[in-house]
Amino acid sequence: MQLEGIHHITAITADGPRNVDFYARVLGLRLVKKTVNQDDPTAYHLFFADEDGSAGADLTFFEYPGARRGQAGPGMVHRIVYRVGSPESLDFWADRLGGEGIDTARVDGGLRFADPEGLEYELRHVDTGDAPLTARSREVPSEHALQGFHAVHAYVANAVPSARLLTEVLGFTDHGDGVYESRGEQRGGAIVLEPAGGRSYGGAGTVHHVAWASTIADHDAWREKVVAAGARATPVIDRFYFKSVYFREPSGILYELATLGPGFTTDEPLEHLGERLSLPPDFEHLRDQVERTLTPLPDTRQWRPAPVS
Repeated sequence: MQLEGIHHITAITADGPRNVDFYARVLGLRLVKKTVNQDDPTAYHLFFADEDGSAGADLTFFEYPGARRGQAGPGMVHRIVYRVGSPESLDFWADRLGGEGIDTARVDGGLRFADPEGLEYELRHVDTGDAPLTARSREVPSEHALQGFHAVHAYVANAVPSARLLTEVLGFTDHGDGVYESRGEQRGGAIVLEPAGGRSYGGAGTVHHVAWASTIADHDAWREKVVAAGARATPVIDRFYFKSVYFREPSGILYELATLGPGFTTDEPLEHLGERLSLPPDFEHLRDQVERTLTPLPDTRQWRPAPVS
């Protein structure tokens, strides 16, 4: 069995409208699903991805209005790395982000910046055979569009047991310098472990968890393997758009194993993803209550080009 790299990354925002503006307008991602946190249906769960809502490009946010700013420390992902298509794309993004008042820095060949709530990103041009996962946007030319996840960076108090779980249980390859890659038949993605001390606490601008992609056929076997290694994993949870298993790795990072499918077109046609509030069947009876509670969000269709005929 091999995991297929990063499935999705979930973070926390305190401001849904600003979040949508930044990720859909400024970064040019597609809002592919506007739904609720299935563990707390009073809160939005927003999904930004490529044109098709693909695993490997799926960045999601729980919205908790007014939540305090978090602090990434040991046991947390603190940086998300996206791929771009060329070195020239880094110049484009430095100019575009600078025009939005966002500071950028060139570090080790990448471009680093933070979103309005302090969540850190890096853009890198990476030679890979993976298909680029891009969204169509009026704001971002296609040649400079973000192309999906490359890696996450995480702080750990002790890298040894974290690395052992990655390599001996989850089948990651150790590339040295704290870089561990999961690569399946279709795609790969990595985590970089960085020893650190200090405090950490969740909140706005922090990553809640990172999900690794499993085929549907292997999902139960992956859970059994994780449990056999001593992790306290949840049962398989049906999230409607995919199935999930959650557990904390030895340093405290929350991992999820998520299936490749059924996908976001289960309840919406591809051409209209994210345009309305989608509720899984078990939550549909709460629609009136939920719609009164949730914050109005910008209409992302204003940043989308005309449909391709």
